[in-house]
Parts: sequence; C-alpha cells; structure tokens
Amino acid sequence: MSRPSPHRGVALLSLALIALLAGCGSSSPSGNGVASKTPTQIVAAAKAAAAGAATVHVAGTIVDEGKPISLNMELEAGKGGKGTIALEGLSIRLVQINGTVYINGSDAFYRHVAGPAAAQLLRGKWLKAPASGGNFSSLASLTDLSKLIDTTLAAHGALTGAGTRTVNGQKAVGVTDKAKGGTLYVASTGAAYPLEIAKSGPSGGSIVFDRWNKPVTLVAPAGAININQLQSGH
Repeated sequence: MSRPSPHRGVALLSLALIALLAGCGSSSPSGNGVASKTPTQIVAAAKAAAAGAATVHVAGTIVDEGKPISLNMELEAGKGGKGTIALEGLSIRLVQINGTVYINGSDAFYRHVAGPAAAQLLRGKWLKAPASGGNFSSLASLTDLSKLIDTTLAAHGALTGAGTRTVNGQKAVGVTDKAKGGTLYVASTGAAYPLEIAKSGPSGGSIVFDRWNKPVTLVAPAGAININQLQSGH
C-alpha cells in the first residue's frame, strides 16, 4: 500500500479557512448594552460571551482566491468538535475528541493526498492522528471552540460601526474591519454572541454562528487507522 501523506491537503483546507476567518466577526444582544459600545468594545464583548459558551454550530462558505471553502461544524468547549469541510471538490468528515483528530475523506480527497492506489484502500475508512503535533494538527483549531473564537476575533484592523440588522431572526449590531472588509454581527438581545461574519466581493462569503449551548454529541469513530503507523509502514 502506498504511504498516504495527507498533511498538504489538510493544511490547504484549514489554513485557507483560518486566514479568511481571522479578519472579522461580531454579534451582540439587545438590552445587553452592546449597541451603545464602541466597535472595539463590541468585539471584546462578543469574544467574552463566546469564551463562556459550552457549544456552538459554525457553518457557511467563504472564497479564497476564487475557490469556495465550506464548513459545517459542531463544537464543544474543552472536548472537541465534529462536522464537514470542503474545498474544490475535496471534502472530509472531521471529528476531534479528547486530543485525537479523525478524518474520513471523500474519494477525491484521498486521491489528492495519497494517490490512486492508496485511495482505493482508504475508501470509506477513518484515519486518526494526535490533535497536536500530528499530521492533522492544522485541523485541530477548526474543532476547538476556544481556538476558533480566538483566531476569528483577535486579528483585525481599524474597526467601524456597521449599523444593525437581523441575523436568523435575532437582532444584531455590526462591526466592520475597515482594512479587510469583513463585518461581524453580534447579538443585541441575550448574550452578546457572535452571530455572523460576512464579507462581500470576490473573496467574500458568510459564516454563521448559532445553536449556542445546544447539546453536541461527540463519539470517536470505531476502527480508525493510525496515520502514523501507515506512514512508518507498520
């Protein structure tokens, strides 16, 4: 069997997503006072609210250099996450739980990262590796609620207010990164959770944060193949 080396494809998916997420984000509740705060204070309130959450659902599509990247993830603080990520027809199912990352790639994904022969043998199978320091470590931040929120809300340029709107039926106040163009909408009712990151133009898209604190069930896939053993030829 050929030795699969998925690191390049995994990095392509995760790093492109993180780079796009890193410039925007925001949400705030009405009656919580965020609408009267400065843009910087609104982002800080959103980050604090998200940091105290137990779970969240993150979904949407963004574009990097004309290539759409889609994700649909459920995250649980302190434990991990699960969902799907897709880029240019390469899709993977992803689970991270208690320090181990599991992926189940489409046929196209396995062909891209491992070659045709290995892809046939890996069809339908789950691979696993440590969340830190392993082949899939670049994906770990996408399944870690704390890291994803830090990455999304930390890196931004000068901020300006973007008015109010309704996101999935909830009132929100917006904050725009003037340098990168992304707008964060924060809930203006209830807790000041991030509700949506939106950006227009050829490198735009939308990522929605919802189902805050709703139950998430994480289960390690049975029979997963240790990628490190495959690469060492064991």
